[in-house]
Amino acid sequence: MNLFGEEPLNSGKASKDTLRTAPLAERMRPRSLEEFSGQEHLVGAGKPLRVQIERDSLDASGSGSMILWGPPGVGKTTLAKIIAETTQASFIEFSAVMSGIKEIKQVMVAAAQASRMHSRTILFIDEIHRFNKAQQDAFLPYVERGDIRLIGATTENPSFEIISALLSRCRVYVLEPLSEEQITALLRRALEDRERGLGALELTADDDALQLIASYSSGDCRNAYNTLEVAAQLAVEDKKKINRTLAGVAVQQRVLMYDKSGEEHYNLISALHKSVRNSDPDAALYWLARMFAGGEDPLYLARRIVRMAIEDIGLAAPEALNLTLSAKEAIDFLGSPEGDLALAEAVVYLCLAPKSNSVYTAYGAVQSEIEATRQEPVPLHLRNAPTKLMKELDYGKGYRYAHNEEGKVADMDCLPDSLKGRSYYHPTQEGREKLLAQRMEEIRRIRSAKRGGD
Repeated sequence: MNLFGEEPLNSGKASKDTLRTAPLAERMRPRSLEEFSGQEHLVGAGKPLRVQIERDSLDASGSGSMILWGPPGVGKTTLAKIIAETTQASFIEFSAVMSGIKEIKQVMVAAAQASRMHSRTILFIDEIHRFNKAQQDAFLPYVERGDIRLIGATTENPSFEIISALLSRCRVYVLEPLSEEQITALLRRALEDRERGLGALELTADDDALQLIASYSSGDCRNAYNTLEVAAQLAVEDKKKINRTLAGVAVQQRVLMYDKSGEEHYNLISALHKSVRNSDPDAALYWLARMFAGGEDPLYLARRIVRMAIEDIGLAAPEALNLTLSAKEAIDFLGSPEGDLALAEAVVYLCLAPKSNSVYTAYGAVQSEIEATRQEPVPLHLRNAPTKLMKELDYGKGYRYAHNEEGKVADMDCLPDSLKGRSYYHPTQEGREKLLAQRMEEIRRIRSAKRGGD
């Protein structure tokens, strides 16, 4: 029984009516570690988490609270329910979307009362990353005192989404997407299970059809079950057989792990940028297409691609900046999907262009210099002198007009006195920048000759 006098949510004793009407994914939810598929690195035989669960010793390393971090449909909720069932704890399921501070405090008070009566309570919070700081703070005293074992599930990086005080009191377990082989086996089990699955329909399914569904699920077992349920309905109306063609109709379109505001968003743009930097056009096109398929804003991609031209191509191929800006204009003018190809062309060009980050590095060095040194006054000879007073104060005195100098270079320092001789920009020998390096060496020779002559 849970805190509210009801049968535990994970008891496995759902009525036949509930089993008949619930989605296939809910009906097939594993009820024990033996039924649980995947995450062998956490709950495989002899693994620490499995041993702790089986020995009911989750408190051995602190409060027993944990964060389950992984993509959708990999078993976070299921694992939490199995832990509660195996350790004989009361189980409260909480949704971060539906609950506020008032509800949190009510549940915490009830959990504290149960704790004083030696009843252990597991509080499972789905999508814990959706709770704000104040809501997460409300759990802290109860977790610290051990009134509850908190199990939070999140698809977002806990380092960014969970407050540090709460995160420090939880152990983070990373769950991985299920493999196609694991999902295929689960789909086959669902087709054969007469009690909870689709066995009563007496359907048959080709291996390649189940493999197609598994492939298109992107490691999300819940999605695979949903697709199988659609395919089963279509098969019942046809020949009671799920073949590859019918599975393709059920799939409709690939499920891509992508959240435009979540971590996967940043993972993919990082993969795109680093593929460009590493001159790999095939990989860059793949990651670009992945982001487009996930619904990314084309103008966001255009901005990032312009940034790549500036940061990684630089003056080795200065035309790259113009090309990427033109691609941005094309996507803005044509929209998607017609303008997507313009960004694809820009990405391929950036991959194959010579690379230089010398200006990027030089500018960073200058910024660090400014932060580390006092703000030097502009040398007098570099200042304009529009008034008589300023001329009397030697503004502009000693300035030499470069266009009147031999080689268009004057023997004149333009840095503050304390920074004379500093060098920040060091051109590479790549692409157009090789010519700039030669020009810099020519300027040094001209300046050196003039100083020697003086």
